[in-house]
Amino acid sequence: MRTKWRQRVQKLAAEMLDVPKDSVLDLPRITLIGGLQLYVENYRGVKEFRDDLLRLALSQGELYVHGKELTIKAIFPAEVVIEGNISGIQYKE
Repeated sequence: MRTKWRQRVQKLAAEMLDVPKDSVLDLPRITLIGGLQLYVENYRGVKEFRDDLLRLALSQGELYVHGKELTIKAIFPAEVVIEGNISGIQYKE
């Protein structure tokens, strides 16, 4: 209950101050460049990695990246860069 109230206040503050919601609400920011490169910010960790599937933990749910010849080009505490032939992205709560 307390968490939902906090999220509502944060969302309202982000809207009133015109601040990006991803930075205030700890949401992932996902940037796909063509089907070749994917940047994911605000992720929580790598849950599974294969050359055809990457599963990332998010603050709320998981992100599935499907493709071929997937590689993790760079990995940082708050950002990961994936390269390869990306064929699909799926978000699951």
